[in-house]
Amino acid sequence: MINFNGTIIPNNSNSLVQNRAFLYGDAVFETVKIIDAKILFLEDHYFRLMSSMRVVRMEIPMNFTMEYFEKQIIDLAKAKNLENSARARITVFRNEGGYYLPVNNTVSFLINAESLENKLYSIDQKEYQVDLYTDFYVTKQLLSSIKTTNKILNVTASIYANENDLDNCLLLNDSKNVVEALQGNVFMLKGNKLITPPISEGCLNGVMRKQILALAKKIENLEVVEEIISPFDLQKADELFITNVIKGIQPISKYRKKEYATDLANILVQKLNEFISIA
Repeated sequence: MINFNGTIIPNNSNSLVQNRAFLYGDAVFETVKIIDAKILFLEDHYFRLMSSMRVVRMEIPMNFTMEYFEKQIIDLAKAKNLENSARARITVFRNEGGYYLPVNNTVSFLINAESLENKLYSIDQKEYQVDLYTDFYVTKQLLSSIKTTNKILNVTASIYANENDLDNCLLLNDSKNVVEALQGNVFMLKGNKLITPPISEGCLNGVMRKQILALAKKIENLEVVEEIISPFDLQKADELFITNVIKGIQPISKYRKKEYATDLANILVQKLNEFISIA
């Protein structure tokens, strides 16, 4: 039996009391976008999930192929009548047993899906203001580049942003350089140079980050690089924007007293939608 909010109740064998994702954050996940019963950037999501499982030493089931991964997600979306436009999250967690040291490395997974209003990516033109979050820092290590359920830093920073009427926060690593935003990678335009932090700085190895880097490199007279971004660089930038698979591109309109243009962000959204349409 267990005590739940002051009430003694039976301990169901499937309860969170034994779930290692709940107890220790012993889980990895992927969030994907579905359009017309197809998962965007399926291969990138699949291989990142496999890589994440390997990093945390989870046993990858023999049947966990890309086709299996795709079918499980799409079947759920269809069952919920969401195959037209949806977001889905698959969370893979180590099976119950043990304390910090698991009894074994076998896994289970859970998938959820929710509707999305728009199929194609678009840019919201309303003001989007950010600031730095400096209470805690992202460490420059491999674990920071994968999606685990240990997101307490992002949760705490989201509360901070809400309390201070901010739309987002930029996270810093332990070298006090800009790493990413709360829900995506950061890009900065200075002149004709588009910059995003390298994965070695501790940022997420984002699927949309990869797409934007590839699309931007096709734009004439635009230099695209992975370089360290310091907080001082933000004040000198012409544009700042955040990328993730669900939103696509979110331009930052204001950081402290600095205001930014959105010209390149609009061009990239157009190219992104064109790429999706022909894929």
